[in-house]
Amino acid sequence: MRHAPVEVTLIDRRNFHLFQPLLYQVATGSLSPGEIATPLRAVLRRQANARVLLGTVTDVDLNARILHVDPMLAGAGAGIAYDTLVVATGARHAYFGREEWAKHAPGLKSIEDALEIRRRILSAFEAAEIEDDPLLRRAWLTFVVVGAGPTGVELAGQIAEIARDTLRGNFRAMDPSQACVILVEAADRVLLGFPPKLSERAADALRDLGVSVRRECRVVNVEPGAVTIRDVGQAEPVRIATQTIIWAAGVQASSFTARLAEAADVPTDRAGRLLVNPDLTLPGYPEVFAIGDMADLPDTDGRPLPGIAPVAMQQGEHVARTICARLAGRPPAGAFAYKDKGTLATIGRARAVAQIGRLQLWGLPAWIMWLLVHLLYLVGFQNRVLVLLRWSFSFVTRGRGARLITGR
Repeated sequence: MRHAPVEVTLIDRRNFHLFQPLLYQVATGSLSPGEIATPLRAVLRRQANARVLLGTVTDVDLNARILHVDPMLAGAGAGIAYDTLVVATGARHAYFGREEWAKHAPGLKSIEDALEIRRRILSAFEAAEIEDDPLLRRAWLTFVVVGAGPTGVELAGQIAEIARDTLRGNFRAMDPSQACVILVEAADRVLLGFPPKLSERAADALRDLGVSVRRECRVVNVEPGAVTIRDVGQAEPVRIATQTIIWAAGVQASSFTARLAEAADVPTDRAGRLLVNPDLTLPGYPEVFAIGDMADLPDTDGRPLPGIAPVAMQQGEHVARTICARLAGRPPAGAFAYKDKGTLATIGRARAVAQIGRLQLWGLPAWIMWLLVHLLYLVGFQNRVLVLLRWSFSFVTRGRGARLITGR
């Protein structure tokens, strides 16, 4: 809507845009946070019809068309009026009713999450170096990743590469290559959104890196120093001693989604996502759009659209076209139709899988395609240059320049 006759107000509780597809590389020390995040005001500095407000939306009055924002930033008792509202508040971790697991098994949705996971991974190797008890040292060198979607696969592969390559020769009392990385998945294969052939290629690549893939396993308990899993068809669970558990098993819509659903009297699905109209509006409120991970809209086969960046990006473009058409008095864009341009996932150095239409790639060709696509969509020219340099250096040296332990 850069050239549309509108006034755009962007409200966010963070002052930066985060490129989440590369967040796992911050968690594993490959990149620094500033290399995958760009200040919102810098992104929109040349768009005269847009302004940025830093704040948290606490409530919405759909009938009066007013948003209530954190009073500290919006003024005591003040609200922000709108003609059209677009809500894209994303998703958060889902622990399937066991929220107490969160403190022992952090997920990966924010920069803070990535830094905490990085601290836990690197601290585990440091603790293993000074631990004399073989059993305790083994627990420090055991890493469990729950969920074998793209995030879980990427994290497991990167942790294995840290142990095998990055930390080689860095320690004296223990051998980091003896680390055990376990990937736990409830389904019968990894990367369930990919064709079975590519799932097997990804599983083979993980095994080549030394990752133990446990399929058809469910987590039944998470506690300090251990995770308990149960194989499908087996009565007795298995307790795994580990000091590092990472959760990548599921997501649910943001907390604001529930408030919006209540205000609009709109049902939600099991993941808390809003059941929206085909044009992405809320039933009964044509001026309110819900897009991205908070919206449940089926594809042509009746399945919910995946919670991935291309879906959200295309939905944003669709909503913008609809708004501009309404202003110009033209017929609106109509129902949203997702155009699947392909799916990519990386496992490690020169290891990736890709599906572009009927074309299926794996290994080095898929990895190169993954690099190019992520560089293309990364926001900010400076960030693209910095990330390209980081990747080039890491490829040659197998090093990780952001291998810092920070935080408590």
